[in-house]
Amino acid sequence: MTSPRLARRLTLGDAVFIGLGSMIGAGVFAVFQPAAQTAGVGLLVGLAIAAVVAFCNAHSSARLAAQYPSAGGTYVYGRELLGPWWGFAAGWSFVVGKIASSAAMAMTFAAYAVPSPWSRLAAVAVVVVLVTVNLFGITRTAFLTRLIVVPVLALLAVVVASGVLGSAPSGPGADAFAGPSGDAFAVLQSAGLLFFAFAGYARIATLGEEVRDPARTIPRAIGIAFAVVVVIYAAVGVTALGALGASGLAASDNPLVDVVTANGWAWASPLVRIGAALASLGALLALITGIGRTSFAMAREGDLPRWFSAVHARYSTPYRAEIAVGIVVIVLVLVADLRGVIAFSSFGVLLYYFVANVAAFRQRRELSGARMRTAGRVVSVVGAIGCAVLVVTLPLPAVVTGAAVVLAGFALRALRMSRV
Repeated sequence: MTSPRLARRLTLGDAVFIGLGSMIGAGVFAVFQPAAQTAGVGLLVGLAIAAVVAFCNAHSSARLAAQYPSAGGTYVYGRELLGPWWGFAAGWSFVVGKIASSAAMAMTFAAYAVPSPWSRLAAVAVVVVLVTVNLFGITRTAFLTRLIVVPVLALLAVVVASGVLGSAPSGPGADAFAGPSGDAFAVLQSAGLLFFAFAGYARIATLGEEVRDPARTIPRAIGIAFAVVVVIYAAVGVTALGALGASGLAASDNPLVDVVTANGWAWASPLVRIGAALASLGALLALITGIGRTSFAMAREGDLPRWFSAVHARYSTPYRAEIAVGIVVIVLVLVADLRGVIAFSSFGVLLYYFVANVAAFRQRRELSGARMRTAGRVVSVVGAIGCAVLVVTLPLPAVVTGAAVVLAGFALRALRMSRV
């Protein structure tokens, strides 16, 4: 029997915007506050470290996706290059971690968009709407992502412009960058927090089975999306420190809203709030897409119940997997705490990229010449070490819970295999 396949409908532009929508989510509107609490002005060093680790991960993901253009991303790469258990570790970590991320994005959207008494219901409603959008086809997902990403980029440009063109006579200004910095561990911890805002380029790789000319398109899309995001985050981080200083940034619940206000552009505050809500929507839309495709790939291989591998006859979407993901996200939205789901998500994301880097290290000789292959392996080693280091900076409860969930997944897979 022929395995179900997905249709190749995405262009380079579609893939780039899906990557941007995945990375430029609620993280950029919130992550600088906890990073400043942890490392002070050292968050800029943490941002550089996070960018290096993210670059290594993006490079490894792009190389792997070019050789294995199938739905599932690192789940597929791990299976092909390292073995089924490595693939399962990556796929399971991605699914559980990104389901937690989806809940966080839905809750963040609701926090910006509606009064607190209605926030959980609004979060549930937005999950239902975006799962429905995904069910009607990947080209609709890409189109809606474009509609979300473009105004978010424009609003982030307004934030940066407020620092360049605005007036803040009482603000910290250049003195902000002479403030206290945390120790080495604090800087690494801030890098772990800031890495959460970068994660998303792997979403392009998980769509490998739906991209046209994937060997060429996927590496280019990942590279373009990543470069754009690094520039944006650096500009926003410098602007935020210049406007508020490390202590003011650490104390702000809505840092980018406070940045434009401090720079004398209070008129832009409502627009920034809208941007945060839209960014959360874009990230949630791309997350649901990626989780659904990885779950589909795992089900197709028997690592999840094969019932989830069904593809809709008309819309060519893994509709059962996406509906199941939506249900679990809704449950988390109703019962979970925002900080807890973000920390848990970070554990899963870093484990996923650790497997990606190990797989890229083992990638086959025919993909490139010896010189390029050696350089690629060095990048993979740096990425794997970086992921491992950032994992240990996470709060202990997140590490313990994440490890327990991953081990439970291994136990369930072993049980399924014993019954075959």
